[in-house]
Amino acid sequence: MVVERLLAVQAQDMRGARLAVRPRSTGVIGNDVDHALTETKTLLVSWLNRGTLHLVTADDYWWLSALTAPQLVAGNSRRLRKEGVAPHDTDRGVSVVLGAIAARGPLTRAELRAELVRAAVPARGQALVHLLLAATLRGGLVRGPLRDGEHCFITATEWLGPAPRQLDRPEALARLARRYLVGHGPASAADLAKWAGVRLVDARAGFEQIRDETKPEANGMVDLVGRPRAPDLPPPGLLGPFDPVLHGWASRDFVLAGHHSIVTTNGLFRPFALVRGRAVATWGLANGRVTVRPLEPIAREDLARLRADADRVLAYLGLPPTPAVVTT
Repeated sequence: MVVERLLAVQAQDMRGARLAVRPRSTGVIGNDVDHALTETKTLLVSWLNRGTLHLVTADDYWWLSALTAPQLVAGNSRRLRKEGVAPHDTDRGVSVVLGAIAARGPLTRAELRAELVRAAVPARGQALVHLLLAATLRGGLVRGPLRDGEHCFITATEWLGPAPRQLDRPEALARLARRYLVGHGPASAADLAKWAGVRLVDARAGFEQIRDETKPEANGMVDLVGRPRAPDLPPPGLLGPFDPVLHGWASRDFVLAGHHSIVTTNGLFRPFALVRGRAVATWGLANGRVTVRPLEPIAREDLARLRADADRVLAYLGLPPTPAVVTT
């Protein structure tokens, strides 16, 4: 499974999370991700790692949340105060959210906002998001099932059942290092620290725990012994917003190749086209049509392959075939 191999896929943009699965799998469509979220309960979304939403397997949620979520508490408290939510309002808000879900089952963001408004808890603007994060940190809130295409919130124990045995910290750091290298090796401790949002000393401790399972690589990187390597660069294709290739390592320059506008100043990661391992264009999907916007000259044969991949994107998302447009 793609998500299992990558361990965590950034998912504040759910279309981007679905699209991250597409080029790394065969015989899968976007609705399969939705099915895993809603029916089989094998995937879910929660605030993990760097404090952003991530798509993970249900099995990985428990230990990864226990390891990475506590580091978000201080920042969450500061942001709530900045949004005008006093500590006692935060306490009430968390109780309202968890109580509503316990009484009514999975609820959408809009439904939870209505519950908070009825309870006179400040929930305007970004206050709602950070109240939901507080409920995540205190009560194990996750985004599980989809209802009419919209994610619903539910507690992990109500959705998945009782939590398994919690790993001790050295064991959890070793698992983090090992599983990170499965999907991102070769890499350094600095890469792991950046990706997971953990301290560099913790990333180094995790790598030290699995030293007998790794081998040294160039530039201070390590990799798992026997980990299969892709023999060639991937064919030209379209990657979605917030694609994992831009989040897996401390530097993304090897992919961006100078096209830093792909990552905007307000932290958005645009969908982009990859040719020979380098970003060469951005692209968008509006009104059922893919538009490719080159950032540099692209060879005719590579453009043809990008057009063909645009057809595959539409099929993956269940949209009717429509020829892609390439701007000049």
